[in-house]
This record gives sequence, structure tokens and C-alpha cells, in this order.
Amino acid sequence: MGDIKGGGGRPLRSARWFRKDDLPGFIHRTTLAASGWSREDLMERPIVGILNTWSDINPCNLNLRDLAQEVRTGILEAGGIPFEAPLLSLSENIIKPTSFPFRNLLSMEAEECIRAYPFDAVVLLGGCDKTQPALLMGAASAGVPMIFLGSGPATPRAMAGASLGNATSVWRAVDELRSGKAPEGQFAALERNVMGAPGHCAEMGTASSMAAVCEALGVSLPGSSLIPAADSRRTQMARAVGRNSVRLAATGGPQPRELLDARAFDNAITLLCAVGGSTNVIIHLLALAGRVGVPLTLDRFDEIGRRTPLIGNVEPAGEHLTERLMAAGGVPALMKRLAPLLHLDAPTVDGRTIGEVIEAAEVLDEDVIRPLSNPVRPGEAIVVVRGNLAPDGAVLKASAADPSLFNHRGPAVVFEDVQTIADRIDDPALGITPDSVLVLRNVGPVGAAMPEWGMLPIPRRLLEAGVRDMLRISDARMSGTGYGTALLHVSPEAAVGGPLALVQDGDIIELDVSQRRLELCVEPPELERRRAAWRPPAGTHVRGYRSLYDQHIEQAHRGCDFDFLRGADPDSLPEGLFDGWVGGW
Repeated sequence: MGDIKGGGGRPLRSARWFRKDDLPGFIHRTTLAASGWSREDLMERPIVGILNTWSDINPCNLNLRDLAQEVRTGILEAGGIPFEAPLLSLSENIIKPTSFPFRNLLSMEAEECIRAYPFDAVVLLGGCDKTQPALLMGAASAGVPMIFLGSGPATPRAMAGASLGNATSVWRAVDELRSGKAPEGQFAALERNVMGAPGHCAEMGTASSMAAVCEALGVSLPGSSLIPAADSRRTQMARAVGRNSVRLAATGGPQPRELLDARAFDNAITLLCAVGGSTNVIIHLLALAGRVGVPLTLDRFDEIGRRTPLIGNVEPAGEHLTERLMAAGGVPALMKRLAPLLHLDAPTVDGRTIGEVIEAAEVLDEDVIRPLSNPVRPGEAIVVVRGNLAPDGAVLKASAADPSLFNHRGPAVVFEDVQTIADRIDDPALGITPDSVLVLRNVGPVGAAMPEWGMLPIPRRLLEAGVRDMLRISDARMSGTGYGTALLHVSPEAAVGGPLALVQDGDIIELDVSQRRLELCVEPPELERRRAAWRPPAGTHVRGYRSLYDQHIEQAHRGCDFDFLRGADPDSLPEGLFDGWVGGW
């Protein structure tokens, strides 16, 4: 009988299935004979699962089928046995009502898939925004050694002499169109040119931000995150991931909790702030930390944000796309610049520490990766504010906002839902001025599954007058490709009785970023009167996953995970019949 120990002395999980001469061992081995594996293979070689979120309805993940084959080749080269498991694919721009509620569903699918099958390690293949954190959350909960590989940024097309990001250029073009400044036919021309290649956002949207953060967390191979999807180096990286996964399988580690400690999260937040990354990553890191028992809060994001300069000159906070950041040295070079702010002793999945990873890195473009002393713009990239309007916090991507609005006082114009905005934002009768504070509510985790509606549109007549930013507040999220002075993730949300539910048209709202304060300037007795009159919106989901979601989703300041998914199961093995001579499955 084969040795049930791996190379690191830890028992192989797959040994419970295959390395025994009894009825379950016989059944498990003979079942896989049809896949071409012999008794000797299954008794002697570690097994790696390839969790693949490929789908042709998801262009961000369109190259994952090919990458899975390269990962498989690497696993075979290193002496492992690969098995691929297809998982739910979340196409950010297509799936409704939004991809966000299905992050937790995919995480549950990933966790149960990993736990239920005889995988000694897993390779996680994701790309589009929510597939990345979902896979990490599921694998972290399952407790099996993992390594993440993303699809990579799309290769941008050019229009009018400039490279186009996947979405930032769209939002800017929409503003120009609505302001009347776009030439006739420009929007149609943009449609013919934008989003024409496989891969995720080519600016520092949520997918690129999450991919880069995976390197800082230590769960991806160094230098892997920003290689373009169509670049042959990603093919080579996929084979390297496969080979490394066999090492993880044979040695039994590092396990997810050994990588994802407080140091890893600090490093991830530092990198996020340095590139002006997506505010969605805040929610994903909070949820991931909850899975591994790290006590991460919004306050830590603000603390790290205060000390971390914006040195990655990448859209939407900067000027360039991710391919320029890759050419400038990639994430390892960026982290080398950030070295004084990082935990250099944090481990990574390739066996080295962060400090050892960045030792040989070199900055090749000083404009794209700035020195700490010469940031792209002054001030913090990410800010957390609190006050009577957001007792548990709200977030602002300050690096993509107008600083003139950081100390602002204005009257609220309240919208109960996004359709009302779509129908009425250009209505002059609303009396919206540049000083107005646009408020959208009932679009948080419970209210509407927290879509990316936080970059509220500016009225057409103000755009025509040259206004390009206003203070906007919501319990929604915003695309990582978005920009503007949008206070997001207001917690608690309006639909569960948060103070946002009590705002009325004309109420004065005051923001002071320097003091981290967001206040509704209404006297407490009046707020109590409004609270007594408030009634929660009627629930609309009475069955299925969305009903479960509404009952168990946590608020934004806790990462919007399900309350029953916090913490990891200490035993990565499933229940089941593994020993003896009892017939049955």
C-alpha cells in the first residue's frame, strides 16, 4: 500500500480515498479507471483540483479553459494528478440583479467542492470581479492548500490615439455624451472599440485590484497578477502554477490560515491604497478575514490609508493602464517601493517571504511606479468616515474624487431606488445644484443585493455647465473603474433601519474628510420622530437562495458574508464512508 504521508510529513487528504485495501478504496480507485488513472497512480501520486470558473458568457474568464490545460500540464510535469471541477461563473456586466449576492454562493460551492473531493491542493482559476474573492473565501474555509491564478487584464484597444480601459473610458464618454460635448457618432464608435478582448479590466478596477492584492496576500505566484490575458507569459505562469500546486499537495502546506494572517491583510491593504484600487476590495478582504479568524475592521483600512501614498499611476486614480504597470516591474516592483510599509516576513505560496520575493524586483518606469516621496497625488487613496449618518462607517475612494468636495455642506436630494434616478435625474423640478448632496438608499446588501450604483449620474444641465463631480451618498457599491466623490457602503444600510433611511429632501448633510466625519444635520428629537414612523420595506424573496441571502447577509462593515460562514472548519475532511467493507456510496 502506498505511503499515506506527503513529502512534508502531513497525511495526504487523498490517501483517505485511495490508499487503502478495503471496499471504499477499491470503489474509489475503480471509479476513476475510466478517467485513465491506474491503481498505482492513485496510490502513489498527490491529487490537485483545478477549480475553473470559465464560461463563454463571461469574457473576463474566457481564457480560463486554455489556462486550465496549461495548469494541468504543469501538474503532470511535477508528478501530480489533475482533476478539473467547473464552478459557477459570475459575469459582472451580464448577471442580474448584480453579481454581488452570488459571491457568497460561489464561495459555498468552492468550499464544499474542495472539502467533498480528494484534493490535496487546489488551483483557483478566476477573473471577473466576484469570482476571485469567492474562490479565496471558499478555499480558505475548506482549509486545503491553494494557489490562485487570474485570467489577466484584457489587451486594450485604441481610439483617437489613446488606449481604452474596459469601463473608465465608458463612464467618461457617457458624461461627455450627456453634456452634449461628444461629437456625433462617438458613442457608437466607442462601442465598436471597447471591451474587444478576453480578460478582465485593464484599469485598476475590482478585478485588477483583487488580482494585485492576491500577490500581496501571498496566495499567487509573484509577478502573475498583471500579465495580460493574451500574453504568452500567462501560459507559462499557468504551467508554473501547476507545478507549484503539486509541491503544495505533497508537503501539505502552507495551508490558507498559515498565509492569511494579520500581516498578509496589512500588506494587501497597503498595496490597495498605493494603487488607488477598488473600494469593493475592502468588502472582500473583510469577508476573507472573517473566514480565517483575523479581526479586521474598517478602522484598519483608514489607519493604513493615512500612511500609504498613492504611487501606482494607474487609472482611474492615475493616468495609465495595468499593462504599463506590468511593464514597469509589476506588483513585485511596486511592493519593493512600499517595503518600509510592509511586513516583509509574511510568507507566500511559493515558499519565500514577501521580502525575499521583492529582493530582485526593479522599478523600470519612475512615472508609473513613483517613489514614496513623489506620489501621483497628495493625500490618502481610501478614507473611512463615520458619524450619525454612518455609525458603522462609509468609504470614499479619495484618490478618484474632487478634493474641493472633501469639506462640503449641502442639501440632500433623496432617491428611494435607482429607477427613480434613471427617470428623474434630469428633471429641473428637483432643483439640484452643484451644492446638492445626491442620496440613493435601499440599495445595500438587504435592500437590493448591493449593486454598483454608487456613482450616481450628474444632471445633464449641470454637466452642460461644466460640473464633473458632486457629493453622492449611498448604501450601494461603485465599480472599481468608477470615480467621483461617492460615499459608499453606508452602514447600517437604509433597508434595515440605518440612519440613511431617515434622510429627507432638503436636510443638510455635512462631510469633513479631514475629521473623518459624515453628519446629518437634523436635531435628535426629529430623528427619533422619523425613526418611530419608519417601516422596513416589504421583503420580495420568499424562496430559494435569495431568501437565504436576505436572512443571513451581514452588513458592509463586516464584509457582507453570511453570518453562518464566519470561521473555518478545523477539519478539511468530509464525513463519509472511508473504511471497512460496507457496501454503498
